[in-house]
Amino acid sequence: MKIARSVSELERKPRAVALGTFDGVHLGHRRAIEAVLAAGPTPTVVTFDPHPRRVLGYAVEQLTTLERRLELLAGLGVEETLVVEFTLDTQRIEAEEFAETQLRAIGAEVVVAGEDFRFGHGRRGDLDLLRGLGFDVRPVPLLEGVSSSAIRHLLHEGRVDEAARLLGRPPEVDGTVVEGDARGGTLGFPTANVAADPVLLVPLHGIYAGFAAGPGVEGRRAAISIGVNPHYGGDELRIEAFLLGFAGDLYGKRLVVELWQRLRDEQVFANEQELIDQIARDVQATERAERPPQ
Repeated sequence: MKIARSVSELERKPRAVALGTFDGVHLGHRRAIEAVLAAGPTPTVVTFDPHPRRVLGYAVEQLTTLERRLELLAGLGVEETLVVEFTLDTQRIEAEEFAETQLRAIGAEVVVAGEDFRFGHGRRGDLDLLRGLGFDVRPVPLLEGVSSSAIRHLLHEGRVDEAARLLGRPPEVDGTVVEGDARGGTLGFPTANVAADPVLLVPLHGIYAGFAAGPGVEGRRAAISIGVNPHYGGDELRIEAFLLGFAGDLYGKRLVVELWQRLRDEQVFANEQELIDQIARDVQATERAERPPQ
């Protein structure tokens, strides 16, 4: 998929454009992408980064980084994406100007968006405005119960299986492997310490069964700890993944960690042997865990 950071990087040609933030690329977003793919002209996405609500001062815990969002869009068949840098100046652009300079300028003929989509200064722009400007506007009805905010709520409660049903795939934690305390190795379960992007939502603390993969890293089932290591009196958030059957150096590599099932809360153990025994049980549960259906 071609990724452009400005209109000048894209050829002007007939396009069907899906317009939106697409945080999470959930089932509702997929409807919009499917409509673009079916429309005929070059399937294109126009999206925003940073998240507009963050720029406007709201605390938004994102479901995906921009990098992961673009990967997911490409996987759905999007051929080209324009990433519009969202700033306070962007927010002040009148809707008509945005339509001309960001949509018409790249050749957009069909525009697909959620039926409640708003854009431009004062959120004055809507699908009726685009229709009046001559675009072939195709609204996508909202999918009942499916929204980024609903998924965030489920993840805050650790209900990863329910979140997966709204996403159409398991929820993920995405980050780079950094050095940790190396305690896992001494216990017999060496873990990859994943430093997630600060903009990402971190699900309810606890132990999860899941899967981890990344560039140059063959996918493996993983037992994942999200929390502060209370057994060792920790107070710093850690995301640690034990990749079953893996031996190698992951430092500096990117891992996308899928969360399939929440196994238990974090806890403090009477001694280290009890901790080791429980980790072994967590690994066994991970071996039995099933990936949520798509």
